Amino acid sequence: MDNIYLLMVVALAILAIADLIVGVSNDAVNFLNSAIGSKAVSFRTIMIVASIGIAAGAVFSSGLMEVARKGIFNPGEFYFDEIMIIFMAVMITDILLLDFFNTLGMPTSTTVSIVFNLLGAAVAIALIKIGADQGLTFSDLGNYINTKTATKIISGILLSVVIAFSVGAIVQFITRLLLSYNFEKKAKWVGALFGGIALTALLYFIFMKGIKGTNYAKAIIDVVYNGGPEGLLDWANNYFGSAYESVKELAKAQKSLFKIDGDAGTIKMTLRGFLETYVFQIVAAGFVLWSVLSYILINFFKINIYKLIIIVGTFGLALAFSGNDLVNFIGVPIAGWQSYEAWVVSGVPAAEFSMDVLAKKSETPVLLLFLAGGIMVLTLWFSKKARYVADTEINLSREGEAKERFKPNFLSRGVVRGTVLISQVLAAITPKPAMEFIEKRFTKPVIDLPKNKNYEMPAFDMVRAAVNLMVAGVLISIATSMGLPLSTTYVTFMVAMGTSLADRAWGTESAVYRVAGVLNVIGGWFFTAISAFVAAATVAFLINLGGPIMVAVLLLVAVLLLARNTINYRKRVKAEKAEDSLKNSESSSVQGVIEESADNIKSFVNRGNKIYTSTIDSLIKYDLIALKKSKKGIAKLDEEVEELRDNIFYFIKNLDESSIGASNFYINILGYLQDMSQSLEYITKASHKHVNNNHKKLRFNQIKDLKVIEEQLNELFRQIKKAFSDRDFDHIDSIISEKQELFNKVNQKIDKQVARTRTEESSPKNTTLYFGLLLETKDLIAATMNLLETYRDHK
Repeated sequence: MDNIYLLMVVALAILAIADLIVGVSNDAVNFLNSAIGSKAVSFRTIMIVASIGIAAGAVFSSGLMEVARKGIFNPGEFYFDEIMIIFMAVMITDILLLDFFNTLGMPTSTTVSIVFNLLGAAVAIALIKIGADQGLTFSDLGNYINTKTATKIISGILLSVVIAFSVGAIVQFITRLLLSYNFEKKAKWVGALFGGIALTALLYFIFMKGIKGTNYAKAIIDVVYNGGPEGLLDWANNYFGSAYESVKELAKAQKSLFKIDGDAGTIKMTLRGFLETYVFQIVAAGFVLWSVLSYILINFFKINIYKLIIIVGTFGLALAFSGNDLVNFIGVPIAGWQSYEAWVVSGVPAAEFSMDVLAKKSETPVLLLFLAGGIMVLTLWFSKKARYVADTEINLSREGEAKERFKPNFLSRGVVRGTVLISQVLAAITPKPAMEFIEKRFTKPVIDLPKNKNYEMPAFDMVRAAVNLMVAGVLISIATSMGLPLSTTYVTFMVAMGTSLADRAWGTESAVYRVAGVLNVIGGWFFTAISAFVAAATVAFLINLGGPIMVAVLLLVAVLLLARNTINYRKRVKAEKAEDSLKNSESSSVQGVIEESADNIKSFVNRGNKIYTSTIDSLIKYDLIALKKSKKGIAKLDEEVEELRDNIFYFIKNLDESSIGASNFYINILGYLQDMSQSLEYITKASHKHVNNNHKKLRFNQIKDLKVIEEQLNELFRQIKKAFSDRDFDHIDSIISEKQELFNKVNQKIDKQVARTRTEESSPKNTTLYFGLLLETKDLIAATMNLLETYRDHK
């Protein structure tokens, strides 16, 4: 039986590696987005800088494992066997939850996930203990849970959301007001001052986060302890306003500033204590130093100071993420391993060994930190899910138009309307000269887009990227110095959203979608907390109920779910790459538009043919799953057509003066594609509805007639696809000549059904569906022929 705990420790180690991988995939959004979105430096440079930051942060994490040991529950109230159940439940649930969010491409908080997993599992085991002891009641739950620390962590995390958004918006507004969008043309001293402010904030942040809890912080002041040197005591009494009689008393009272070095009789002022005590002096000196250095770099070395800020900020956030969030991934497994070691040495039965040992401070072996850092760096380079999650935040903060992932809802519409109303009120009460000044500073310059189609404009400029990094760093530094826990994901995401709002990236064309996206992400955070608590509590209950067998079952389920999610994600990515996606026309001439439209028509006809054939065959087979798939397929195709129509404005703006006539051709082509899409949509939805409602299957004669139509339509689409694929446009005339024959075929089938309805048909639902399919097929043919005629007339 004792071996089961060793196996659980091994399982925790394996789960720790998996958790590192899924955790980094989600949290890469924290430190990569500003640099990637601004395109300040190459992607390779960004990754190298972030990798160095992660590795450094991992090494400096040794003192940050306490939240997993005693931050959420009181370990002395639990026995070893109960603690191991809690830890197993936490790790299984955490991995599955984070992987779920990664697959969706939604950034969530690993801090919130681990906190509520620990809370849920600890509460479940505590309730089981209370239920088994007649002398205990529900009110005794507080004895098991560290409510003070847990409440502090949760409230700090939630408060950081509001503060980060507000501060980000305010700082970005002021910065843009001072620098405008023509920041690169400003006087060199302006850039130097901005560089001084930003670099001072970021480097202070790096020191604050880099040394938190580490053993590598070197002493600033060493004083031999022989009863207390009067000079130090006089300084301390004057500075702190208290009378200290000995250095030892001083060190104990001001333990954040001073540290006694064992029995050697040495007192040390720690680097962190120094930074927290002399904040104003350090910041002031740093501002002067870095402003002067920035001016030298700008003036003499022609270095873009904004790029330097973004590089330093990316390193700082990567370091903070690794140093702060490493506990979320390996804190629980390390605590489990240390618990196992203490239990083995004790010789006490697992059900009787109290876990008071976890209440003591413990250091993490440096080797484990190095290994964890290595895994995190490798994940950063090779995880495709990390890029997918990062795309979510970048698109939500992107300047101008972007492919909107989120659909507007009543809440996002209400928020936008309310914000517009407030803006109108503020504009009405603001003096006109002030409004004119503000509008001038926020006027975006006209940029000549490169003709290279593969070129993608930055999501936002370097000023906003620098503000994102600077504000996030300052907020995390302040929280660290005050001992307040927070989520780096929440802070960085909400700062980015605040700066986007202040920078007017959310215009009337995109605001409702962006706000919906932000609300979806925030809603996902609450879902993380609730689901983590419930899921961990459930898993802990099941392990307590089923013992070792249940642990094996749950681990197997976790592995299968992770494998399934990974396989499905890869299949989806592969399908998206292989799929004939419709492309926006970027040509500025008539011939170019015709050429690009030919590719879209080929792709649409190919996919439309597959959807039509699959729908008819699935209806005949009464296959609900296949019909659902066809329904999703046409929904995606319709969405792509809608995106092409949304791009008409930019298409027309891009045309040469001599090619304005191409706009009429392009608009007509899109109109006919939309008509074809709507016909296919009706056919798939009607078929799915019929089968989903369990109506009667089609009669044999109906099936036979539909197959004839399907085969002829399949041949029509095959000919169209070949003509446009081979650019054999002379063949279009012969295809159009078959139009009347196809119409006659469909009309014959309609007449036959009319006759059947009057004599033998007994199902009104079948009749309605059949007529609907034939009429929409007729409309599909008509729209297809209209498209071909339009193309023939312009080729």
